[in-house]
Amino acid sequence: MSHENFYAFGLHEAILQSLEEANFKIPSPIQQEVIPLILSGKDLVGQAQTGTGKTGAFGLPSLHLLQEQPKKQMLVLTPTRELAKQVSDELYRFGRHLGIKTCVICGGKSSQNQLKNMHAGAQVCVATPGRLLDLLSSNQLTNFQPSIVVLDEADEMLDMGFLDDINQIFKYLPQKRQTLLFSATMPAPIQKLAERILREPLFIKTKQKEKVNQDIEQFYFMVREEERDDAVIRLIDFENPTKAIIFCRTKKDVDRLTQTFLDCGYLARGLHGDMEQRQREEVIRHFRSDNLQILIATDVAARGLSVSEVSHVYNYHLPFDPNSYVHRIGRTGRAGNKGVANSLLTSRDWRDFQRFEKVLGTKIKQGQIPTIQLVKESKRSHFAKKILDQEIHHEAESIFASLNDVDPRLIASKLLSMLIGKQVIQGPDKIGLEKRSAERPTTMHKPNKPPFKKQHMGKDKHFTKKKKVAVN
Repeated sequence: MSHENFYAFGLHEAILQSLEEANFKIPSPIQQEVIPLILSGKDLVGQAQTGTGKTGAFGLPSLHLLQEQPKKQMLVLTPTRELAKQVSDELYRFGRHLGIKTCVICGGKSSQNQLKNMHAGAQVCVATPGRLLDLLSSNQLTNFQPSIVVLDEADEMLDMGFLDDINQIFKYLPQKRQTLLFSATMPAPIQKLAERILREPLFIKTKQKEKVNQDIEQFYFMVREEERDDAVIRLIDFENPTKAIIFCRTKKDVDRLTQTFLDCGYLARGLHGDMEQRQREEVIRHFRSDNLQILIATDVAARGLSVSEVSHVYNYHLPFDPNSYVHRIGRTGRAGNKGVANSLLTSRDWRDFQRFEKVLGTKIKQGQIPTIQLVKESKRSHFAKKILDQEIHHEAESIFASLNDVDPRLIASKLLSMLIGKQVIQGPDKIGLEKRSAERPTTMHKPNKPPFKKQHMGKDKHFTKKKKVAVN
């Protein structure tokens, strides 16, 4: 049966009202497949890539079932705190007209406050495995009998070492329940888990010919180790991303590169596991708004992060495995938008990179780091568009009238010169290597040199003032 809109599922009117307010009109493929099955009470395994609407797929029918039986509860297990918060917010948005309360149980915050929210009548609990198991094993989470249990991003939980915790958690859950498992991939341990915890499950896999989202254009750039900083700054100068995520392997690299971008006048913040939960939530909140242009993160910190406006992803370091690569670049090209993924490679990365291409079944295009002249041309084009799009301030005409004896072309040229003069593109004109250089024997790498810096205004690093130079 085809469901061309959400009304065809027979969902509660209050849920449909929330969907209409959120401007959700057409169900995604995974939603079309699984919503009717969940409404019928079936256990199922749903396999679909990140960004395909899985939260709506399990959330909408589950909320409908909860409103029919107000004393029932729902549990959603997620791999990270950030994803738990996102899922909770989404479920609240879907169910707010039903009066259904949600709460988050995760590390980094007071467990007493979280228990208080649960005991206050929350029907939906979104939790990370570690904190939930602590509360269950210490008998602090009383009267918790979820009738619907969802494992979201199950393969991510496996990668993060939560499989034993999950097995323990299910010992505390009621035998009579509806269990839903969602995962982008189905490695053997997840298949075995599904066999243990689900009853006669249906397996739903959305059709996807390619492992990598075809809305994402992928490039790699050969560089020397000491050129990484210069290369990623030059690419961002040239491409002028709406929002970008730069992935690093270590927390130390995140902190150092974040300071580098701040010194260059960019709105940038770092995200890694050593930060307090409050700091991480603040960074994500700013990244979702217009107060932050560049997020520099480790893999673990950015897992589950969903921001639809991310236009570019940069792999400052190549990840360790192909699945991590897919998850990284999947932060862009979401919800039907186009995206770009750029990876910096040294000669040491070349064999791993070839293995990635083979596993993913895709050929990634080589790019060249733009020269200074190409960056200038790109900025000139972008600046011209900004001028045409700029609304005219009411005082501009009076200032222009006061200069009526001056040639208008001269006035315009002087104004443009004032703005262009604030932009200084430094560093070597040529950055990077030709592809054939990657296949030569590896030489000892020099330590990172300080990257070039762009001239910028002021030293204030708060979010209140956009610090990117005027011609960007």
